[in-house]
Amino acid sequence: MSKISTPDICDDYEADIARGSVRVLDAVFNNYGALDSFYGQAITIKCFEDNSLVKQLVGTPGEGRVIVMDGGGSLRRAILGDMLAEKAARNGWSGLIINGCIRDCDEIAVTQLGVKALNTHPMKTEKRGLGDMHVDVTFAGQTIRDGNWVYSDNNGIIVSDTELALS
Repeated sequence: MSKISTPDICDDYEADIARGSVRVLDAVFNNYGALDSFYGQAITIKCFEDNSLVKQLVGTPGEGRVIVMDGGGSLRRAILGDMLAEKAARNGWSGLIINGCIRDCDEIAVTQLGVKALNTHPMKTEKRGLGDMHVDVTFAGQTIRDGNWVYSDNNGIIVSDTELALS
């Protein structure tokens, strides 16, 4: 995967940003994975303090896609830990964007995966089998739809309705 630059994307797609087909998420995320930049088509999950669907999804072929998880912004439980992050990397997921927390941050920091999350928390989630996949999620000031394209680096996160031509 080639390195991307979200500032360059903002410059190149200024008209699309004005139209709303390219959107920039609010700057609320921290980098935790070994990959500083990543991109791919989004698979969305809504999962408040239950990572059952995350566990299921990271076990499937990622094909360079990005899992976008809306954990409701919870700072009470970690949706992702080192074992699920490692499984996602092994199965070819490009990255994960988490509106919530992760744990095992030192192990995730060396996992070949892009991971953006709000913060860390040592408590795991309960596995109740709750959550929704392939639904619109809204956080960080934007709505992300299943199938949108996500571009992330140290500068921020961009979501596009369609795949962007990167220079």
